[in-house]
Amino acid sequence: MDNIELDIEALIFASENSIGIEDIQQVLEITLEKMLTKEDILIYIERIKEKYASNYAIGLVEINSGYQFLTKKKHQAIINQLQIQKSKKKLSQAALETLAIIAYRQPITKLEIEQIRGVNCDYTIQKLLDRELITITGKADAIGKPLLYSTSALFMDYFGINDKSELPQLHELTEQTNTIGEVNE
Repeated sequence: MDNIELDIEALIFASENSIGIEDIQQVLEITLEKMLTKEDILIYIERIKEKYASNYAIGLVEINSGYQFLTKKKHQAIINQLQIQKSKKKLSQAALETLAIIAYRQPITKLEIEQIRGVNCDYTIQKLLDRELITITGKADAIGKPLLYSTSALFMDYFGINDKSELPQLHELTEQTNTIGEVNE
């Protein structure tokens, strides 16, 4: 196997997005100080495609006038499961507290959440938005028109409920204990 072929394979692998022939050509010319034609690069790319055509879970695909390694379609189900598991990673205590406040008080402003929690919630709200567990559902009629936050459809999926009414009620969450003067039989 030619070193140039390995270099091209490495460039495609290391690129976050598809990489075009012109970009490959420029990088190779600068690095190797050797002139390569687009046709030469296409020959190497065809060899790489053939190499990954069988016995590999990934393949070299032409996308958006460039090339990228992607998982083959026959592995889509297992990759989807991985994405589901990644999205179900545990939430931090702060995220859970903020999410609970939003779930029970929705729609709610960031200021109201911060008043309940007693701390700044910018980072936590942004993380919940990034994970698509909450959404912006409008603006409040208060001064400054602050954003209103509510739980999302993904929140319902994440916690396995159909709607807000299925959230546990406060009396279900608190443990019943004896108080002074009461006797349990």
